[in-house]
Amino acid sequence: MATADKTPADIKWNTRQRFQYIELMAFYTGVVTRSDVARTFGISDAAATKDLKLYGQMAPDNLIYRHNVFGFVPAPSFDAVFTDLSPAAVLPLIADNLPSPGGPAEHTLVYGVGVETLPLPSRLPDKQVLAQIIQAIRNHKKLLAGYHSLSDDDDQQQRIIEPHSLVNNGLRWHVRAYNEQSFDFRDFVLSRFVSASVLEDEAESSKLYDDDWMETVTLKLAPHSGMSERKQRNLMIDYGVSDAFIDVEVRRALLGYVLQRLAVDTTADHSLNPNAYQLILVNRDEIEPYAGWAFL
Repeated sequence: MATADKTPADIKWNTRQRFQYIELMAFYTGVVTRSDVARTFGISDAAATKDLKLYGQMAPDNLIYRHNVFGFVPAPSFDAVFTDLSPAAVLPLIADNLPSPGGPAEHTLVYGVGVETLPLPSRLPDKQVLAQIIQAIRNHKKLLAGYHSLSDDDDQQQRIIEPHSLVNNGLRWHVRAYNEQSFDFRDFVLSRFVSASVLEDEAESSKLYDDDWMETVTLKLAPHSGMSERKQRNLMIDYGVSDAFIDVEVRRALLGYVLQRLAVDTTADHSLNPNAYQLILVNRDEIEPYAGWAFL
């Protein structure tokens, strides 16, 4: 796929970074434009045009120009040359709002300090499925989804949803969407999608209609009452708080996930082991109506 005088290995890092962005945008959003490249990297339109032209020479079978969108769409034969398009590589970029992965020193420790992450099992969908979900969000379209729920009362595998946002709860990814079958907004775990196809129909809902997404509340947390006073004081120092409470403002739709991640004792009598659940929820009555599934 490369030109006779240049191979992917010959491309300098700054250009490679833009090529990675071009591939990621084309595959996952369905289109990449000159203005996308120029705006993201702070370069001129002429420089962005040059990048797209050079990319076309390096990977001549990957992109097709479409006048109706003033940009390039992936060809049927699209095959990434410069970047890893797996969901495991791409979703952290989306979460951190980064244009491309890696860097000139990606295999060396820039600061001389190693960082390890937990080797948790992967819970991600096929990249083709993820691309359709992202395109539905970006283009405000309905999505026909094949989805396997763990709910005992939900055996519907094919459904039409209207997704508006991706969420990373620290252990898994899900998409927030309006579900046409149940007439409400729900969370759909990405790894449970087995198929997804963007429909021509415009989504009739949006996040503006999702009250639990738009409204925020404040969790008031405190050290577990089962701890000694010394441990309670040290825990407040741990969270950098000198007041009586640890205040966490969060979307109502995400309350349960935050309570789980922080291992908060949500029982009414604070009966859980304080060594495992170091925090308690002070404003329990205010929060429970929005996250009942996370309460014990």
